[in-house]
Amino acid sequence: MTTLTEAVRASSTGGAAKKRASRMRSETKRAPGAFYWMVWPAVIAFAFFHTLPVLVGIFFSFTNYPGYGDWNFVGLSNYVNLFKDSRILNAYGFSFLFAIVATILTNVISLAVAMGLNAKIKAREFWRGVYFVPYILAILIIGYVFQFFFSNSLPKLLPNIPLFADNILTNETWAWTAIVALAVWQSCAFSIIIYLAGLQTIPAELYEAASLDGARTWRQFWSITFPLISAFFSINVVLSLKNFLQVFDPIVALTNGGPGTATESVTLLIFRGGFSGGEFAYQSANAVIFFIVITVVSLFQFRVLQRREADF
Repeated sequence: MTTLTEAVRASSTGGAAKKRASRMRSETKRAPGAFYWMVWPAVIAFAFFHTLPVLVGIFFSFTNYPGYGDWNFVGLSNYVNLFKDSRILNAYGFSFLFAIVATILTNVISLAVAMGLNAKIKAREFWRGVYFVPYILAILIIGYVFQFFFSNSLPKLLPNIPLFADNILTNETWAWTAIVALAVWQSCAFSIIIYLAGLQTIPAELYEAASLDGARTWRQFWSITFPLISAFFSINVVLSLKNFLQVFDPIVALTNGGPGTATESVTLLIFRGGFSGGEFAYQSANAVIFFIVITVVSLFQFRVLQRREADF
């Protein structure tokens, strides 16, 4: 009798617990209405200012719309012509060359500076703030400062070097290096912060143990530092390459795509042709292709770098 009573009580208790758990799950699923009122304005704004213009651009990429007046559907002819346009191909070549060189320089310099700022140095917090300043400055304004430096100051400082004495910005072969210098100087600030965040996650005990085992600085870097910040390295490389492929402001400030079209990037070409060159539909197709290219490159980078992280 006692056993039967206990069984009944246990059954009723278990049933009550199940009801409470079910009630809690249903309450958890029903988010308060205030959450929706906070989220929906952002979703609507994003759709109106981003998604809708993208869809409109994709639609017009199948037309001959010049940006004004009438238009007709032309199918895939804009996309076919892109691969035959030497100016388009040159812009892609320049953008990739610029992005690869700038990405390598940015990550090498940023990692070196971050390691220095992570060490026990005097006024460490002050220097960390100083190195972050370029990121918060307007790139166009800094670009015009760099333009004055390259076109006026540098020729006077290095008059005996022909490359700098004649204003490097007018040199069709080397003008892009000045743009790289500006872009790397500005973008290193953000990359340094990312690397600093990664370096601060490494326990100091690992370096102490490695020192006791006789490992020198370079060995510690390859065996401890770099493997443990490989995720931060991946983030920096992907973001850097993506941003540099879309370079625009430094070019406008320094060369405006010149001399000729030597430093004309894909984004600058899309802007010029789409908004002032009567090629709205044509450059819309170019923008679609460029979006696909950046997406594929970024996904490929993530896959390769994640495999490398797994090897570490």
